[in-house]
Amino acid sequence: MSSRDAQLLARQQGVDLVEIAANANPPVVKIIDWGKYQYQKMKEEAKNRKKAREKQSELKQMKIGLKISDNDLNIKVRKMREFLDDGDRVKILIIFRGREMAHKELGSELLDKAVGLLGDDIVVEGKPQMSGRNLSVQVRKK
Repeated sequence: MSSRDAQLLARQQGVDLVEIAANANPPVVKIIDWGKYQYQKMKEEAKNRKKAREKQSELKQMKIGLKISDNDLNIKVRKMREFLDDGDRVKILIIFRGREMAHKELGSELLDKAVGLLGDDIVVEGKPQMSGRNLSVQVRKK
């Protein structure tokens, strides 16, 4: 269709003639209501942003010393459970201070105990890793 005919048709319908592909031979145009098109596009982008925000989970970090008491550990586990219920992932850090580095097996036991207290509905992502004076592992909800 010639450009003159397309402009005439768009004017008769009371809508806009929008160029889609200018580099094509002949150029490609579309007859649409530009305001309505922009509104729908804006609504779709807002919907996509909302979905992206919902899917995004944060990585929370919980530091635990090697000499922590059982009650303090239970409080930290309760807080980690809250994070997991909110959909976040939790990184559990066992911190070694001073000569505690000589007893890394105690840190592994404490880490296993903390993961065990969290329950069966969690997944441990990867194996525990030593990085400097910290032993860490990430957990998430099933």
